[in-house]
Amino acid sequence: MGSDEEAALLVPAVEEGCPGCVMEQRKASSNGRIPYRELFFVAATSLASALPITCLFPFLYFMVRDFRVAETEEDIGFYAGFLAASYMVGRGFSSIFWGVIADRVGRKPVITFSILSVVVFSALFGLSTTYWMAIATRLVLGALNGLLAPIKAYCVEVCQTQHQALGLSLVNTAWALGLIVGPALGGYLSQPAEKYPHVFSKDSVFGRFPYLLPCLSVSAFATLVLISCEWLPETIHKHKVPEMDTKAFKALSSKEGYCDPPRKKKSLLQNRPWISTLLPYCFFSLHDTAYSEILSLWAVSDRKYGGLSFSTEDTGQVLAMAGASLLVYQLVIYRWVHRILGTVNSARIASAVSILVLATYPFMTYLSGVKLSLALCSAAMMRSALAITVTTGISLLQNNAVCQEQRGTANGISTTAMSFFKSIAPVGAGALFSWAQKRQDVAFLPGDQVVFMVLNLVQLLGLISTFEPFLVLPALPE
Repeated sequence: MGSDEEAALLVPAVEEGCPGCVMEQRKASSNGRIPYRELFFVAATSLASALPITCLFPFLYFMVRDFRVAETEEDIGFYAGFLAASYMVGRGFSSIFWGVIADRVGRKPVITFSILSVVVFSALFGLSTTYWMAIATRLVLGALNGLLAPIKAYCVEVCQTQHQALGLSLVNTAWALGLIVGPALGGYLSQPAEKYPHVFSKDSVFGRFPYLLPCLSVSAFATLVLISCEWLPETIHKHKVPEMDTKAFKALSSKEGYCDPPRKKKSLLQNRPWISTLLPYCFFSLHDTAYSEILSLWAVSDRKYGGLSFSTEDTGQVLAMAGASLLVYQLVIYRWVHRILGTVNSARIASAVSILVLATYPFMTYLSGVKLSLALCSAAMMRSALAITVTTGISLLQNNAVCQEQRGTANGISTTAMSFFKSIAPVGAGALFSWAQKRQDVAFLPGDQVVFMVLNLVQLLGLISTFEPFLVLPALPE
């Protein structure tokens, strides 16, 4: 069989009016070029979805304090955990639904509606006057923001095989940028009447709602992204795509650059490679969220409780620097790490090294001034890069284990499982941190050391789950 005939088997007949066929044609004629325009949309929408999560961290402690629901200062972390978890609880209940809708209706409608929910409910969260109002707005925002499942499917579908790792890493790069912009917005724009009294009076709307300004900034950016969604190309096929000849695909040279290797459609429950990725994905997600929660609470809590006595600006600066380094890592370094070590080995090595980095955190309480800032920023930057290496690798395994018709649903299910673990993380981390503060005066294993030991235990479980027999590897694109 000639190469032209083989190529014809791999590029289905074009159906008029089918956006999926248009996208396949565009990829087949791109000559291996990176789809910069489509990936820009991926980055912008992912950033708009990440900002409502990350901007909360610097002022979460003070917001809960101002609601006056905690009886003592040590209990603030407990209530902060529930507030941070509410978003993930909402997302956990709705992600499968949005994934199915994305497979049946299309990626674009779900992405557009998700960004609209960010515009509305991020602003409402900033207007919260009670603890339960804040919980409710975060819960609804999480339920209506179904972006994560379709955006991962989308970035794989707009890329040729050799660029899929770049596409998925870009979702995490946007998260990295969110770790820069979000904490900076939350740290510098919260409580503006206190920080900038010459600009904002205490009688103004920002004086009465001290956490509205960063939330409005997030809504403003999401509005711009919502408008740009008009030019977002769809990728889903509107007709049944015939199965492609696997042998013909393998006969083609890799330089042909055709899209996805053909996979037979089967029940997700019978897809062992995909199912096996859920366990490490959930463990690493649990660890990542618990780390973010504990880092923010630990940094701003008083030194007498084992914290660092940081301000919201200090915490925002640390998170922003970690995000900035992550952005550089994703755009410049990660592709070489992935190329040299491979998807699975890079995830395993990064997970192991992350345990060592996290073990240094409790000893930073003995530092102060420039030494403390340098040590914490260095550790935070290293840990962020390692975490993104792990999550990008797992996401690549997941999306290469399923066919296009199931990719939205598969990502929805994995997002649901991940969200439930992420909803447990802030509650567990907040309760653990609150308990740790009450036993900080214990000589053997004081509270802050116990907290980071538990975090490392979760990371270790995730590392173990990346080895056989827990993980069954799918056929990865070469």
